[in-house]
Amino acid sequence: LQLVESGGGLVQPGGSLRLSCASSEVSLETYDIMWFRQAPGKEREAVSCIAGRSIRHYLNSVKGRFTISRDNTKKTVVLEMNNLTPDDAGIYYCAAGKRVRQRITSTQNMCEEPDFDSWGQGTQVTVST
Repeated sequence: LQLVESGGGLVQPGGSLRLSCASSEVSLETYDIMWFRQAPGKEREAVSCIAGRSIRHYLNSVKGRFTISRDNTKKTVVLEMNNLTPDDAGIYYCAAGKRVRQRITSTQNMCEEPDFDSWGQGTQVTVST
């Protein structure tokens, strides 16, 4: 499965971006999708995931600012990012899996990263004045 991310760009702090994850081969309606990001010199981190129709998880630092959703018209998965800060900058990747497991803890809930096996090439998000 080949994935393509779009929507990245340069935005000022406090601004917004809308990232999209799509496949030219299939609709993503039946896939669980995770958004990751990686900033220079930092480890990759999971930002948000959507599993099935209603399971959504967010990295604690983006809760209340980011929203993941399915665009069933375009058959894509969208990550709406608001009130962006320089800490949100990096390359954002989407990944797809099927029937992914959930990791539920007292501090951070998220989908299980090893369960995602198809990746896109990433889209750059820059947050700067």
